[in-house]
Amino acid sequence: MFLTIKKIPKTTWSSDNPLNLKPKISTFLFLCFGLVLFGAGEGLLIVSYTGNSPWSVLAQGISLKTNYSIGLVTFFVSLFVIFLWIFLNQKPGIGTILNAVIIALMIDVCLTFIETPETYFFRMFMSITAVFLVGLGSGFYLIANLGPGPRDGLMTGLQRKTNLPIALVRAFLEISVVIIGWYLGGTVGVGTLLFAFGVGPAVALGLFLVNKIFS
Repeated sequence: MFLTIKKIPKTTWSSDNPLNLKPKISTFLFLCFGLVLFGAGEGLLIVSYTGNSPWSVLAQGISLKTNYSIGLVTFFVSLFVIFLWIFLNQKPGIGTILNAVIIALMIDVCLTFIETPETYFFRMFMSITAVFLVGLGSGFYLIANLGPGPRDGLMTGLQRKTNLPIALVRAFLEISVVIIGWYLGGTVGVGTLLFAFGVGPAVALGLFLVNKIFS
């Protein structure tokens, strides 16, 4: 059962070391493909206008309390999360850098070329698709093992420390972030809650599917 997955699977194209600066071409391509899917999912969630992702809600809440821009707050939150990696023995890699670059690019692509559906049904369908894409993209780029993004690094680090299923750890993080962001004044929508409760199982499903189909 994919919901019980506790470790990132290893495949023939997984890197042996997240600090590998010269990965196999297949590993690098799977990494980039996963990040493209992840970024498309983040972008579609924004375009759907059903609610931002939990970490965006947190950034908005902190922004309202400090008068710093959401972008600047997001940057410092990411730095703080990476700082927590020290206590979790988590290692960065080229995937950590590409995470920020490719996901940001894909969000801009979605905002530029994809229109918000007119009906509520299709907006919700878009938000559900977004969660699935984030999960599937996570499966590809985490299995590549070239370094996770800040949030996923926190997830995998906590999983190793607690030995709890990945789906449960991710869900706990996202729900906690939503609660804090909402308390600080961040805007929460249906899509936000869908992402918070659904992304944990989606990531676990993504890991399961990628491992089974692309191993």
